[in-house]
Amino acid sequence: MHRSSSSGSFWTFSRNDGTVMKSGVSSFQTDATIMIRHGVVILVALLWFSTAEASQCSINGLPLVKNISEFPLHNYGRSGLSHTTIAGSVLHGMKEIEVWLQTFAPGCRTPIHRHSCEEVFIVLKGQGTLYLAPSSHSKYPGNPQEFHIFPNSTFHIPVNDVHQIWNTGEHEDLQALVVISRPPVKVFMYDDWSMPHTAAKLKFPYYWDEKCYQTTTRKDEL
Repeated sequence: MHRSSSSGSFWTFSRNDGTVMKSGVSSFQTDATIMIRHGVVILVALLWFSTAEASQCSINGLPLVKNISEFPLHNYGRSGLSHTTIAGSVLHGMKEIEVWLQTFAPGCRTPIHRHSCEEVFIVLKGQGTLYLAPSSHSKYPGNPQEFHIFPNSTFHIPVNDVHQIWNTGEHEDLQALVVISRPPVKVFMYDDWSMPHTAAKLKFPYYWDEKCYQTTTRKDEL
């Protein structure tokens, strides 16, 4: 084998059989170039993802008048639920109230829960049952009162009263417009109606606020 010439960053070699081979750093440079290109692609993808995620949490550029049918719907891991925040604290910068549109498939229900804010429901369609603890001033909720809810019915939940909404119908979705005060909501959830208030599990930020929540708020213990 004979070294015949050098050129830039590599050498050429001539074997006895006449075959010409190239060696040196050219292959290393090729591998390095590929790695750099892959790194750039990954970096651009990460920047795009973070920008897209941030844009979902920004109110900049949103029109004043919006079409509710174009709002994203999510179940947040709860089968049968469809939730969208129409106007929210975390998503839209609301200070005093928050508005949701929620749809419950037959058999779907909220957790047994309470929160230190007022809540108003306007039932748009479907049938269901409101379960409301008669008093939240004892050590546990106790047996709830039951109220039939129906299209065009409305009701409000007092501050810290333990309650549950259940689509007890068999064939039709239950849909309601929900308005809460003092957002973002802090939810204390119960396993059952005999669970002590002190054992209720705090969920904050709540499922639909988790992605964009940035600051903390006041204490909401009983």
